[in-house]
Amino acid sequence: MSEDAATGTDNAPATAGMTADGAADTPAAVPGAGMVADSAGAAGPQSRTADIVPGPGGVMTDEVGVVTGELTLRTEYADGRVTLRVQYKDADEWYAVTGGSVALADPAGLDAVHSVAVGLLHRPEG
Repeated sequence: MSEDAATGTDNAPATAGMTADGAADTPAAVPGAGMVADSAGAAGPQSRTADIVPGPGGVMTDEVGVVTGELTLRTEYADGRVTLRVQYKDADEWYAVTGGSVALADPAGLDAVHSVAVGLLHRPEG
């Protein structure tokens, strides 16, 4: 290592692009800064799923009435709304849970809504 590299006198800015007041001296390109992993963005469509077994009354759906047995619950967020859907485990068709749609202003609440829905609908002991 050269003495210049060790002492920081290799003509590189010693401030790492910052000024004394903490503001950036020049804009710095930072790959991925301000981006989220989901290409649709934080407010884009999102979903969570869980396998459930409802109690003896099953789950009421808009399309086919009551469904029972081993189900998969999907909690979807899109366009400012959360919607609950169920399907028979490993089936192709999804059914809207009756009364299972509500406005959700902050998509960060999706996990909490999903946890509550699982807690209410998953009743394997009856």
